[in-house]
This record gives sequence, structure tokens and C-alpha cells, in this order.
Amino acid sequence: MQQMETLSSLRNFETILSIIFFVLLSNVPDPAQGYLLSKKNPNLHHLSASKIVEATTTNPYDSILEFLNSSSFPNRASFPQGFLFGSGSSALQIEGGCDEGGRGLGIWDDIVIQNKDIYLDVDKFPLKIDHYKRYKEDVQHLKKLGINSYRMSISWSRIMPDGTLKGGINQEGVNFYNNLINELLENGIEPFVGIMHFDYPLALKQKFGGFLNRSIVKYYKDYSELLFKTYGDRVKHWTTINEAEVTAMFHFMFNLDKVSTDQTCKNTKICTQAYTLLHNFLIAHATASKLYTTKFQEIQRGEIGLALSSGRYVPYSSKLEDVVAAQRLMDFYWGWILDPVFHGDYPQIMKKLVGNRLPKFTKKEKHMLKGSANFIGVNYYTSHFARHESNRTKIMYDNFDALAVSEDFNAEGKTLGYKDQYSGSNVYPEGLYNMLVYIKKKYKNPKIYITENGISSTKIPNPLKDEHRIAYIAAHINATKAAIDDGVNVQGYFLWAAFDTYEFQAGYSGNWGLYHIDFNNNLNRLPTDTAIWYKKYLTNDIRN
Repeated sequence: MQQMETLSSLRNFETILSIIFFVLLSNVPDPAQGYLLSKKNPNLHHLSASKIVEATTTNPYDSILEFLNSSSFPNRASFPQGFLFGSGSSALQIEGGCDEGGRGLGIWDDIVIQNKDIYLDVDKFPLKIDHYKRYKEDVQHLKKLGINSYRMSISWSRIMPDGTLKGGINQEGVNFYNNLINELLENGIEPFVGIMHFDYPLALKQKFGGFLNRSIVKYYKDYSELLFKTYGDRVKHWTTINEAEVTAMFHFMFNLDKVSTDQTCKNTKICTQAYTLLHNFLIAHATASKLYTTKFQEIQRGEIGLALSSGRYVPYSSKLEDVVAAQRLMDFYWGWILDPVFHGDYPQIMKKLVGNRLPKFTKKEKHMLKGSANFIGVNYYTSHFARHESNRTKIMYDNFDALAVSEDFNAEGKTLGYKDQYSGSNVYPEGLYNMLVYIKKKYKNPKIYITENGISSTKIPNPLKDEHRIAYIAAHINATKAAIDDGVNVQGYFLWAAFDTYEFQAGYSGNWGLYHIDFNNNLNRLPTDTAIWYKKYLTNDIRN
């Protein structure tokens, strides 16, 4: 009886606390409510290395490596049946053969040449790692890893040199991807294919401005349909566009590659082209998705989605303005893409702050956008603190209209996770966990693939000895499993990158690949320690 009374008292106390919480919450601005309701600490999961810690250059590799060799670290068999474990790259970053096989010029051929004074490894850009000629060898390297899926992309310029059906289909290009896809499947590797990964035919940009012009949607649809017809019998996973928000901001807000012609944006940081571009990206995505789901999906039995760059934003301080700023940055990054895809329109806070510079969807477009992704691809690397900033002229590398800035240190001088000495990045796997939980709650638990996750080895003396990357990958695989255990519908994990990739202004200096490319010795592919570890992990040989 006394036990029952105690239990009843506890329940009454919990009820009172709940009422107090919701009364307090009702007095918090709507944007902050989203952050507070999504904030969750993982229970029963070893994420100690990801907590907010004092700023330090001493990395907790040892504790992570000790954990991954323990029985508590989740092995491959503990993931859901059918889970995809893979790695990835893109045509733009590894393929080469820029002027071979009938390929037309892409916008990045022009961007790199125009910016050769600020880009590294410009001399390596045309050939890259010569994947175009060495794809069979590369597939064998992928097979050795033990992966069951490979994230790749198709070059629009190689398939349609001027971007249009009228301009002609390049059969050599069509054959190349047929051969690559077949080679992957014959070696037990499922292709996970991107329709457009940053690059598209230069001719379309020269003709009418590319994705700044709505008319490109028709040509994107034609291109997508050709891919579905040609490869859809074997490709079961399609991503329409990769990191649309990154292209919009880097090119048409920050103007890092001298692409923008938005003079008002340059002078006042009141920008328009970035929103126009992303709006057309979304229409192109929804158009291709509708085409696939209505005409091909039932027969081909595949799925279609899109990939976005992501990072968790944590309030810079306990001040309400910083809590609101954290949610605002999430809305201006993720919400910019995901709200239209799941709800059919942009976030209200964007409408309020951007005003008439934010394009409007028609009723028909809203209907087409809503539910246009069978899955979401999440590209996660790190996270940041978010600090309120009312003066847009002081914002450098965040959306100017969000009136917030991302910071590496919070008000107390602490970092998120630890600072990796070989990449310069903060390692914060808890940010991945929290982001996955956030997407689950806000967008009703959609299917998610982690389409990119990795860390560079920019400052490492020997790129083959990348133990820091093993620690990074292991911690994020563990965070992924923690999210799955808490009900998030994650169906795959792709390590970035399979091979050293051309990372734009940084060239090949980041040494991103599981396979390091020796540019001084016939472009030999050399497995890093992480490649060796990943193979052991995927073949359940990690503790041997």
C-alpha cells in the first residue's frame, strides 16, 4: 500500500513538472521550441568522446580505439538486415578523361580554369585519378574493402555533351556507365547513383544561365529520364541532387569561386540568386522524382531521394537569443531543403526574414514537392555552436539572412568534441546522433542513408598511417547505431571517400581516400590503415 502511495505521489509530481514545462515552453519563441523539443541525450551509448570538452589539441584516439576493440562496440551484424555499408566518390572528383570519350565541358571545368590562381593541383584536374580508364581496377579495390554498396555519380556532360537531347547522346559515355554499373554488380556491390553531383554541362550555363533559369528543369528531366531508361533495371537507389544548399551559398552568397553576378549581394549581403538557384534545384528534384515514381518505380522497384550537407547547431550560450539562433540556422540549412520536400513549402522563419527575395511555389509545385523523397541522404562531418548576430555585415560563412553565425568555441571557450590535429576539424559524433533524432522527430522518421561521413588527413606526415580517421569513423558508426537503437530509420552508411578526391580549392591536399593515390608513381592506389580497418570491420574480423 505504501509502495502504491509513493508511486502515485511520483506520478503526481511528474504531472506537475510536465505542466510547468509546457507553461514555460509556451513563453518561448516558436523557433527555440524546435531546438528544445529535439534536444536529446543518447542513453546507454558510449559517446563520451563527443561531449562538449575544454578546447585542446590532445585527441582521445586511445579511448575510442580501446572502445572499438571491446565487446561493446557494435559489430556489422548488429545493424538491420539489408543495411548498406559502403563508400563513395563522384564523377567530378575522380573520373578524369575531361576531353576523352566524347565528353562535353562541365561548369567545373570552367570554374577551375578561371580560378587557377587560388586552386591547388589544377594540373591534376583534367586527369584526376583516371577512374575513367581504370574503373575495373578500382572496382576490385572496392571489393577488397568488403562493402556491399558504392555511392557514385554520373556526369551529365559525358552523357549529353551540351546538356540536351537535341545536341545528341554520347554513346561512349552511356557505355562507360553501363560497364561500371555492371562491373560493380558482378562483384557484389550495389550502385547508389547520383544524377547530379555539383557539375552539369557548361553549355547550359552559357546558353541561359544554368540553374539560375527555370528552363533548365526541362533539360534535367530529359537527362534523368534517359538515366532511368538506360540504367534503372540495375540501379535501385537514385539521388537527384547533392548538397544543393552548399552550391547556393558557396557560389551565390559567399561567391567563393567568383560565379555570382549578384552585385547587390556582394555590396550589401542582401542576396537573391542563391534563393533562385536552390528553388530551381528543388523543382528539378521534384520533377525527376515524380517522373521516376509515376513511370519507372513500379517496374524497376527502386527508390529516389536527395542528399544534403548537415551539421548540428548547439547554442553558443544559454541566452534565449542563441537558443533561437541555433534553431534558425537549422531551418536555414536543413529546413531550406527538407521543409519543401516533406511539407511542400519553405520554413516560416525563412519567409519572414528573406521576404520577397524567396521565390514562391505554386499550388501544383507544392503538391509535387511534398513527399518527393523516398529517403534523405545525410552528409555529416562536424557540428558548430550557433551565436545570434543581428548585423548581417558581420556574417561571413553562414546564410546572411539567418542572422546567426557558426562558431567553433562557445561562450565558455569550449569546443564540440575534440579538435583533430591532422584535419583541423572538430570531431563530434554526438552531433550526428542528435541530427538523426531531430530529423526523425521533425519529419516523421523518414528513411535515411548517411551518404557521406569522413575526415581529411591534411596535416598528416604519412597519409597511409591515418589512425585518427579510424577513430573518427568508428565513433560515427557507433553514433549511427545509437540512433538506430533509438528508433531512427537509418538504412545505410557511406564513408567518404573511397579514393582521394579532388576537393575543389583544396585539390588533393586533404588525402580523403581509403585508397591514397600516389601521383608520383603511376597513380597507384594504396590502402590506408583505415581501409584495412574498415575491411576487418565489415568482414567481422575487427578484434583479430
